[in-house]
Amino acid sequence: MSLNTRYRSDAAEIMDDFSLEGETLRDALDKIEGINHWLGGNKVVLEGIRNLIGNPKSTQTITVCDVGCGNGAMLRCIADYALVNNLRMELTGIDANLFTVDHARKLSHHYPNIVYKCEDVFQKDFGEYDVIVCTLTMHHFKDDQVVSLMQRFYANSRIGIVINDLHRSALAYRLFQVVCFVFRLNKMSKDDGLVSILRGFKKTELMAFSEKLNFQNYSIRWKWAFRYQWIISKI
Repeated sequence: MSLNTRYRSDAAEIMDDFSLEGETLRDALDKIEGINHWLGGNKVVLEGIRNLIGNPKSTQTITVCDVGCGNGAMLRCIADYALVNNLRMELTGIDANLFTVDHARKLSHHYPNIVYKCEDVFQKDFGEYDVIVCTLTMHHFKDDQVVSLMQRFYANSRIGIVINDLHRSALAYRLFQVVCFVFRLNKMSKDDGLVSILRGFKKTELMAFSEKLNFQNYSIRWKWAFRYQWIISKI
C-alpha cells in the first residue's frame, strides 16, 4: 500500500487524551523512552543544548524546561550530562497528563535537580527558563497550535529553544513497522507511533514556521533516525 506523506495527517492519537492512565500508558511511555534511546534521539537534544549554552561559568545555573516530558527520560539524560560535565542545571518537566507526571516523578526520585508540573501550556503561563526543549511532542499539534506554542516558547526562553521531532516520510513509516515487531510494542504504541510519523514534519514546513515567527537565528538539521533538530537561538 502506497503512503501519501505530502501533507501532515490530522488523525488523532490515543495518547492525546490527557486523562489516559494505567499500565498500557506506562508501558507505552517506557517503550518510547527505550526506542528513543536506542535510536540516539537524546543526543539530538543534548547537542542542541550544548550549541545554545556554550561553556557557561561554573557558578552559573542553567534552567531547562522540557515541555511534553513524558516519563522524564530526556531530563534524566540532561541531568546525567550536567553531572559528568560539572554543570549546574535546574530542570523542569511539564506534561498535561497527571498519570504521566506521577510516573516521571517516581522514575526521577534520585534526581534532586528535576521537578515536574502537570500543566496545559496552552492554558497557563509555565514560567521563564534559559532553554526550552520539546522532544517528540510538537507533532501532536496542528499547524496553528505549533505557531502559538513556538511564540510562547520564544517569549519564555532567555537563551533559546531546541525542538526534536519527526521527519514525515514513507521510509520512516515502514522502518517503524519493523521497530514495532522487534520491540513487540503494544497496540497503542504501534498505532500512535505510525500516526505520529504521518503527523511529523518536512524541512520546508519548519522553515515556513520559522519565517512566519520571524526567527532571526535558527537552524534545521536532519538527524538519525528520521528526526529534525530545530534550534532557535536568542543570543
